[in-house]
Amino acid sequence: MTEIESVSIEEFIALRDRFPVFDVRTPAEYDKGHIPGGHNLPLFSDVERALVGTTYHNSGREAAILEGLEYVGPKMRQMVETVQKATGSKTVLLHCWRGGMRSKSVGWLLNTYGYKVVLLNGGYKAFRNYVLKSFELPRNIIILSGHTGSGKSDVLEHLKRLKEQVIDLEGLAHHKGSAFGGLGELPQPSQQQFENRLAFYWRDLNSDRPVWLEDESQKIGSRMIPHPLWRQMRNAQVIFLKVPFESRVDRLTGEYGIFQKLELMESIEKLRTRLGGVQVKKALEAVTQNDLPLCCEILLRHYS
Repeated sequence: MTEIESVSIEEFIALRDRFPVFDVRTPAEYDKGHIPGGHNLPLFSDVERALVGTTYHNSGREAAILEGLEYVGPKMRQMVETVQKATGSKTVLLHCWRGGMRSKSVGWLLNTYGYKVVLLNGGYKAFRNYVLKSFELPRNIIILSGHTGSGKSDVLEHLKRLKEQVIDLEGLAHHKGSAFGGLGELPQPSQQQFENRLAFYWRDLNSDRPVWLEDESQKIGSRMIPHPLWRQMRNAQVIFLKVPFESRVDRLTGEYGIFQKLELMESIEKLRTRLGGVQVKKALEAVTQNDLPLCCEILLRHYS
């Protein structure tokens, strides 16, 4: 049995490229946000953790530990088998919320079985601090702007193929940032998970080279661009794409013509406050009459 090692967040992230990460927090904690690529190996279920917490507050630490052991005992074999199925590595990275009893308990179990265990000092809380500080790192940002339907995403994709540094904020947020932005997209990640994934891209950028971002409002769907990054974006160089109105109509007609009428109409309704009832009614009638180009013209004349 080797000694269990505890490392800083920087060392832990470096090891993450070589060894699997196991998060022993509850499923609800994991779903709210986790280290990208990490496996959930919950010591307690959501209900069990709540019950242990109640016992701790009412009866003290020792009573809570005894209650926790009742839940954990029958799971010990299953937890080891879960790790075996998830990885062939004999070294595993482990963390809980603050680097306390949960990670140390599971670390002891896996270490006893024969795994080399590395714990994260400060747990997931330390990782979140690492994530939020990441966005303070200065980068040479270029913002690609343009009216709706200008093809900004296509240009960024082309730049990516040319090996330029590009971060697809809309892709990370699973939303195109407009009233129609959720069409065809996966459910949006939690705010924490959006930030967690974005931080890894942000830290890996070469600060000597430009990074291209699409012009966005701070809110993409229901997700917010972190304030430090948003401030950098607002102070960045902007390149504006000038595309003829007719070309923008053609592009949007092709892009959104694949969706069902009901989906399009529900998205148009979201613009009622911004466009007014008259324009929304005209756009809805155009969709009903299968005249999507007319619908796009109406929207683009009032929504750029």
